[in-house]
Amino acid sequence: MTTTPYVPDTAEAILDRARELVPVLRESSARIEAERRLPEDIVDLLRGAGVFRAAMPKTWGGPELTSMQQAELLEVLSTGDVSVGWCAMIGMDSGIYSGYLDDEVAREMWPTLDLANSGWIYPQGRAVRVPGGFRVTGRWKFGSGSSHCDWLGAGVHVFDEDGQPESDPVTGAPRHWRVMIARPGAYEFHDTWHTTGLAGSGSQDYSCTDLFVPEERSFSFSDPRRTGPLHATPDAILRKMPGIPLGMARAALDHVRELAAQRTDRETGTPWRDDYRIQSAIARLEGELIAARAGVFSTLQVQWDALSSGGALSDDARVATAIARRHAFRTARSIVHELFDLVGGSSVYKPNPLDRWLRDANTMCQHAVAQDSVLQLTGNVLLGGRSTSPFF
Repeated sequence: MTTTPYVPDTAEAILDRARELVPVLRESSARIEAERRLPEDIVDLLRGAGVFRAAMPKTWGGPELTSMQQAELLEVLSTGDVSVGWCAMIGMDSGIYSGYLDDEVAREMWPTLDLANSGWIYPQGRAVRVPGGFRVTGRWKFGSGSSHCDWLGAGVHVFDEDGQPESDPVTGAPRHWRVMIARPGAYEFHDTWHTTGLAGSGSQDYSCTDLFVPEERSFSFSDPRRTGPLHATPDAILRKMPGIPLGMARAALDHVRELAAQRTDRETGTPWRDDYRIQSAIARLEGELIAARAGVFSTLQVQWDALSSGGALSDDARVATAIARRHAFRTARSIVHELFDLVGGSSVYKPNPLDRWLRDANTMCQHAVAQDSVLQLTGNVLLGGRSTSPFF
């Protein structure tokens, strides 16, 4: 008789299993990058570790990790491999997206808790309303993890049967933004993901023409069906993201600290561990990482506590997580870049993980959450204006 393998179902157990995976992920990094997607055995490890069920609700028997715990989980995984952390971030959104659907429909779509999500949610496609649902056409970028996902989302603007744009029925906004969810086999994939960094994330383009999606398998962030902090504001899918750059920077600092134990300055003959320049640089970069990490987790905690109590977020608290998130991405890139320079010529060879971390850092900082536009949007709110972003 065969038994079903045990999948961790608490935050502590999932985090412990993730820590156990770190050495395996590090050993697999070159293979992950070469394949430009997560290999099947790595996906199986994530699934078996409970990563994809991380945000599944307790009412379903899921662990329902807090935003802080989700960020920590990504931090741990990203110390092993950054592309794995990125795909885990996207994959575990299953637990969040399912809370925007009617529970009966969602339970049918996710009969087990370990199905992975993928998809680009911003409205790059068009959905025309037809009886029972929508006819969807479009092409979407950045389908991270789409090569192994179980459900693939696609953001659209909705049009009525006459081709006129619909307004949002909940907020009254002039455009109705929805996310359509279908099986990945319903889309055509395009091999576009040839990049310097995050190469193993498989973030390829995908498209469809006149794909029928039942209305019950679509949702709007303005209309959650599940209550609680993970659905009180749409930014729950973004809150955990800074765990990835924080984990990358942690891994890079640990790598150089270990390297320093055996390295001697070529010009002076001074062991690195006794070199004032090296000592000062490592301490300063550790301080920058400590501060960036504290900013992420403290602002997440303030937000979580307010949402858990049912209270309203102040403007400062509402934008603080976005500011801390951007700062974590930019700080982590700066740390990796300085370590790359500190180590010198040996950093440029691909067997050296600093080369991969530098490329990963540069690529991830092109994401919208790390852009200077975040400062303008949040600064506007801090000075009394209204946010134009749906996420803060």
